[in-house]
Amino acid sequence: MEIKNVKLSNDDFFAERKEVLEHWPTGKGVDFDEAVKYQKEIPAKKRFGEKLAKAAAEGVTLIQPRAGVALYAEHIKLLQYLETEGEADLLPTTIDSYTRLNRYKEAEIGIEKSKETGRSMLNGFPAVNYGVDICRTVTSSLKSPVQVRHGTPDARLLTEIAIAGGFTSYEGGGISYNIPYSKNHSLEKTIAHWQYADRLIGLYEEAGVSINREPFGPLTGTLVPPCISNSVAVIESILAATQGVKDITVGYGQCGNLIQDVAAIRSLNIMTREYLDKFGFTDVRVTTVFHQWMGGFPQDESKSFAVISWGAAAAVLAKATKVIVKTPHEAMGVPTKEANAAGLKASKQLTSMLKDQSFVDIPAVVAESEIIMKEMRCILDKVEELGHGDYAVGTVRAFEAGVIDIPFAPSKYNAGKIMPARDNMGAVRFLEIGNVPFSEDLKIFHRQKLEERAAYEKRPVSFQMVIDDVYAIGKGFLVGRPTSRS
Repeated sequence: MEIKNVKLSNDDFFAERKEVLEHWPTGKGVDFDEAVKYQKEIPAKKRFGEKLAKAAAEGVTLIQPRAGVALYAEHIKLLQYLETEGEADLLPTTIDSYTRLNRYKEAEIGIEKSKETGRSMLNGFPAVNYGVDICRTVTSSLKSPVQVRHGTPDARLLTEIAIAGGFTSYEGGGISYNIPYSKNHSLEKTIAHWQYADRLIGLYEEAGVSINREPFGPLTGTLVPPCISNSVAVIESILAATQGVKDITVGYGQCGNLIQDVAAIRSLNIMTREYLDKFGFTDVRVTTVFHQWMGGFPQDESKSFAVISWGAAAAVLAKATKVIVKTPHEAMGVPTKEANAAGLKASKQLTSMLKDQSFVDIPAVVAESEIIMKEMRCILDKVEELGHGDYAVGTVRAFEAGVIDIPFAPSKYNAGKIMPARDNMGAVRFLEIGNVPFSEDLKIFHRQKLEERAAYEKRPVSFQMVIDDVYAIGKGFLVGRPTSRS
C-alpha cells in the first residue's frame, strides 16, 4: 500500500502502539498520561525547544556535543563532565548501534560485557534496554536540556521510551535515518515508522508538552550539495508537521566554503518557513543546526582543532541556532571525555568571539543562497508534482526517479547517479547531475564552475576531482588539488 502524508487517526495509531510497546519488555513501562504529567514538571530552562527559541531570539549560537556510553552511571558522569568542563549548552544521548537496528538482545549483552570489563562495549547508550525510569535518572541528573541522537530506521519504541523518559528533543526522520544509514529499508516503511514517531510527539503537543524535533541534516556527510540536504529537511519538516509536531530544528552539514555554508543555512531557514507556511503550518517554530565537518579528519590533534574551529566560525557567522561539535580525536575513533570537552571549549570560544558578527546578508551569501533556493524549488516542486500534492507519495517516487539522489548513500532505494565535486573556491557543485530536475541555466552554472577549477589545475573535469576532494581535509586542504598545485 502506498504511504500517504496524512495525520494518523487515533484508531490506527493506538492499534499500532499496542504492538510497538509489546516488542520489548521495557515498553510496558510507558504510560502516556503519566509521561505527560512527568514532562510537564520539567522546568522551562531544561526544555530543549525553549532554550533554542531563546537563543534564536537573541541571535546566539549554542553548542552541543555527541556522546553516549553503555553504562548509565558512566553516561551521567560523561554528560555532567561535558556540561561543566566542556561548557556545553545542550546535551546529547547518542544511542548505540544495536538499538538503532532494533537488536535489543545484543545491546543487553553489551551492557553485561561493559559491567564485566569496566569500559563501554557499546558505542552509545542503550535506552530501550534501560527503559523509562533509568532514562529519567539520566535526564534529571543534568542541568541542561538533553536530546536523543541516533540513526534508527524504525525508532518507534525508542521514541516512546525516550519521551516518557524525560528527553525533550528527538532527532531523525524517515528519509534522513534511512537512505544514508541502511541498504534494505524501503522508504514506504521508514516514512510510516516516522509518521508514528511524529504522531506520538503530536499527541504530546496536544496534551500541552512540546518536544523539539530535528531531521538529520548532514545525510551521508560527504560532499552533499546544500540543495539536496536542504530539500530533504524541508520534506521531513512537512511530514512531521502533518502529524502535529510544532517545534522543528532543520540541519545542514558543513561543506567547507564559508560563503556556501552560510548561504545554505540562510536558504534552509527561509525555505523551511516558506514551505511550512504554504501548507498551513504557520504555528510551527523553526530553528537551525549546523554540523561541523562530518568527513575525514586530520590525525594530528592540533590540526583537528583548526577543522573544529572553522566549523564553529561558520556556524556563528551563519547565525545557526546551534552547532554540533566534533572532537580532536575524530580520526582515531571514540573520543575521551577530555577530548570531547576540548572540542566544545574551542567551539565556545569562537561562538562567543563572533556572536556580534553575521555574514547572512552580505551580497556573496545572498547570491549563493538564491542559487540554492532555485535548486531546491526545482527538486521540491517536482516531488510535489510526482505525489500530486502529497509529499510522502512524492518522496518515494522522487527517489525511484532519481529526482532526489544522495551522494555516497548505501541504500538500494537511492539512484546513486549524482556526483559532487568542489569548484575552484571549494564550494560543492554537481559533476554529474543525474536525474535531479535542474533548469538548463543551473546545469550550465555547475558545469562552468567545475571548468574554472579544471582550467586552474590544468586537468580535465573528471571523477578524479571527487576522489581528491573526499580525502583533501584529512591531508590539510579543502580542494583536492593535484600534487603540483598543493
